[in-house]
Amino acid sequence: MKTLDETTFPPAGDNGWLVLKFGGTSVSSPDRWETIRDLIQERVEAGYRLLVVHSALAGASDRLQELLQEAVSGEYEEGFTALLQLHFTLFQEQGLDGAALLHDDVEELHRLLVEIHRVGRVTPPVHARVLALGELMATRLGAAWLQAQGLGVRWLDAREILASKEHVNESARAAYLSARCDFHPDSDWQARLSALTGTLLTQGFIAGNDKGETVLLGRGGSDTSAAYLAAKLQAVGLEVWTDVAGVFSADPRIVAGARQLRALSYQEAQEIASTGGSILHPRSIAPLRLYRIPLRIRCTTQPELAGTLVSSDLAGDAPGVKAISGRTGITLISMETLGMWRQVGFLADAFRCFSDLGLSIDLVSTSESNVTVTLDTRAHPIEAGTLEKLKRRLEDLCRVRIIDHTEVVSLVGRKIRAILHEIGPAMEVFEEHRIHLVSQAANDLNLSFVVGEGQAQRLIQKLHAMLVRPARDDAVFGRTWEELEKGDVIVRPGPEPWWVRKRSRLLEMAARAAAAYVYDLETVQAAADRLLGLDAVSRIYYALKANAHPDILRVVHDSGLDFECVSIGELRHVLELFPGIDRERILFTPNFAGRQEYEYALREKVQVTLDNLYPLEHWAEMFSDREILLRLDTGQARGHHRHVRTEGTHTKFG
Repeated sequence: MKTLDETTFPPAGDNGWLVLKFGGTSVSSPDRWETIRDLIQERVEAGYRLLVVHSALAGASDRLQELLQEAVSGEYEEGFTALLQLHFTLFQEQGLDGAALLHDDVEELHRLLVEIHRVGRVTPPVHARVLALGELMATRLGAAWLQAQGLGVRWLDAREILASKEHVNESARAAYLSARCDFHPDSDWQARLSALTGTLLTQGFIAGNDKGETVLLGRGGSDTSAAYLAAKLQAVGLEVWTDVAGVFSADPRIVAGARQLRALSYQEAQEIASTGGSILHPRSIAPLRLYRIPLRIRCTTQPELAGTLVSSDLAGDAPGVKAISGRTGITLISMETLGMWRQVGFLADAFRCFSDLGLSIDLVSTSESNVTVTLDTRAHPIEAGTLEKLKRRLEDLCRVRIIDHTEVVSLVGRKIRAILHEIGPAMEVFEEHRIHLVSQAANDLNLSFVVGEGQAQRLIQKLHAMLVRPARDDAVFGRTWEELEKGDVIVRPGPEPWWVRKRSRLLEMAARAAAAYVYDLETVQAAADRLLGLDAVSRIYYALKANAHPDILRVVHDSGLDFECVSIGELRHVLELFPGIDRERILFTPNFAGRQEYEYALREKVQVTLDNLYPLEHWAEMFSDREILLRLDTGQARGHHRHVRTEGTHTKFG
């Protein structure tokens, strides 16, 4: 089964590094490791140098987090044993001696837990060292198993190849538990890694600081690690392997019919990640975007699927909603005072209060007397007492109101402002829900609503049903979650094609002529009948440019369909075939036609359409007392497919 998409990444060359990142669920069972082995072999055979980054085993980080609290009270032995068993059991089935391989890590973990109990608290440096052991243990076992499979794999300590950077006003907790790293290319660093042989395997989520200490990149930081390393290596691509087949238009766990997004730009992927999409960490996009490194998100249980491609290319630039996401754990801060009106520096003074306390503002809404912002407490946990300190500082400037436990619903797409009229009817879903804040991104990629606790999920379901309706063969939207889980979509058999039913006649024709165009008039008649059966359409025109064969036009005429002509030649053709036809059945829709063409059409008394103002401005007398149709361009593109789209700034048609 072919899993390497050669159209995704450039071919391997002198700097043919390819980074593969595997999440926790992708490294937690024997069959997943067999998939990883096959993927590595395939890419090595294709000529790529590989750097593999993978997470702790599924559930390991949560268990380590629980151990931290249990260690304070001294009740950690049971949890400690369960964590070790999680690792040993997986690889015992594959012939590895986990206890021997992890001896040093197990000893370090036990020493740290004893130390935590002794001092009675968990400091940020110790917190980082304990959680880092999840990645360190998993990658030691993974590297050993791959080596036993005959692969040339070399284990690296991520703390020696990724270095964190200090930031102004960064708290000690953030510096150790939510660090950021330099990711700019370094030729010496690249040469050092290139000199190492075989496939390199390292940890996600962890790095080192300038003191030689362990730091973490925040929960979900393995994606960020892989992106940092891809940027530093100037890799040709990054593959993120997870347990879902890419990015979806909504969380499939809450929205039936959520669709896979085949392709996204870096900006769109950033918005989806930042507004609640859980597939990618928001920090992982910027390094890739800066160096235009394509990212492919794929599924380890279905490696044959192409997944989602994130790159600088736009799969479609038409206005539309691509994803609807939500976040919980949002805190709203409302700052109100009449004194801010035309007061220089109020926002700077207010935002400095947030900055001094290490708080990252998410959404912002302003008016002449009020500024309201949100804090995402799940993405950036807030230490106890910090909000009270913030309130006291802000009260020197304005009246402050804090609302906890709100939720955000975000519409993510392209050119959101251009489709507000389409989104308008969908806003009825908010009729019975209080909206605390509305924020429309300046980059025109998202529209967000802050609502009360417990409302987001139901709103997402309703909005998705109303706003995400992809056309057939859409370039962006793929199959639904359910279709991908079940495999190939079941196609119900339709009626037998005419060319099968009339096979013998076609063979007779083929014997008489080397090549021929063959049209089945019964099929044309059936299509006309289906169109005429549409109750919602009062008039249906057949476009002559589709096929002007006289026999086909006779079927169209006799069926009762009308004709649309775009040139004088087509118009004359219809009139010659049907000289007595009711002229109201003919629509003349030329593009930038000359005066003589309009004169001929008006003389024949057919319906005439104008597509620009020039004829009215310069030949007004010709159209005096005439009933005509005007073709207008509202500036908003319409059409079920990018090749048949009318209106908008990128098309000549109205």
